[in-house]
Amino acid sequence: MVEASLAAPPLAAKPTLVELQGVNKTFANGTVALENLNLAVGEHAFISLLGPSGCGKSTALRIVAGLAGASAGRIVWNGNVEIGDIGFVFQEPTLMPWATAFDNVYLPLRLQRMSRGAVEERVLEALDLVGLVDFAKAYPRELSGGMKMRVSIARALVTRPKVLLMDEPFAALDEITRFKLNNDLLDLWRSRRFTVVFVTHSVFESVYLSERILVMATRPGRVVDEIDVTAPYPRDDAFRTSQAYNDWCRLASAALKRAMGEA
Repeated sequence: MVEASLAAPPLAAKPTLVELQGVNKTFANGTVALENLNLAVGEHAFISLLGPSGCGKSTALRIVAGLAGASAGRIVWNGNVEIGDIGFVFQEPTLMPWATAFDNVYLPLRLQRMSRGAVEERVLEALDLVGLVDFAKAYPRELSGGMKMRVSIARALVTRPKVLLMDEPFAALDEITRFKLNNDLLDLWRSRRFTVVFVTHSVFESVYLSERILVMATRPGRVVDEIDVTAPYPRDDAFRTSQAYNDWCRLASAALKRAMGEA
């Protein structure tokens, strides 16, 4: 694990929520996406999977979500975690263009056969969490890219998940919108106390958001380095421009460069 010469206490150990033990994934065409992937995620943790394109970050996230199976290895959940306790935010908002923001957020509850009237308050609460309650009747074509992603996050939160899995959700957004959504996500994480596993190829984003960064190498994908980002929360624009932030980014950049050399 990478250590930093920064004046900060070590992270407190958290009870483990989910573990991937020796996970392999080989696709039908013979491509080995993951090999001997081991990681443990604590309760109310915020971890990032950082690595270059093609290193298996998204594949690992899908395996955790149950959207893909492992070829070998084990996924162990500690505690009573069901499929409905896992929220997933994809790279694209994937909204239904013919449905309002309300109906897009309502979708996972509708699939659970909950009536619209019974969960109206819950859907509006989810939209309010992302600052879009006033746009409940708006269609995706009427929303900006950042607002569409907020609807996607609200849809993931409406089930009140214990775990939020996020696959490069802000990669396509402009920098100002991305910074704002980073801040909003941290506020939600701290107030709602869910666990976040966040996939990114941005060193800067991983340092700003995470308690722990798992650096992955590709071909085959596996974790080759870990960085505990012990900078305290809340984090804001002052942290983003601080010397400590720059130091953490240099550490993460060096780890990523080594990982790419191991590919």
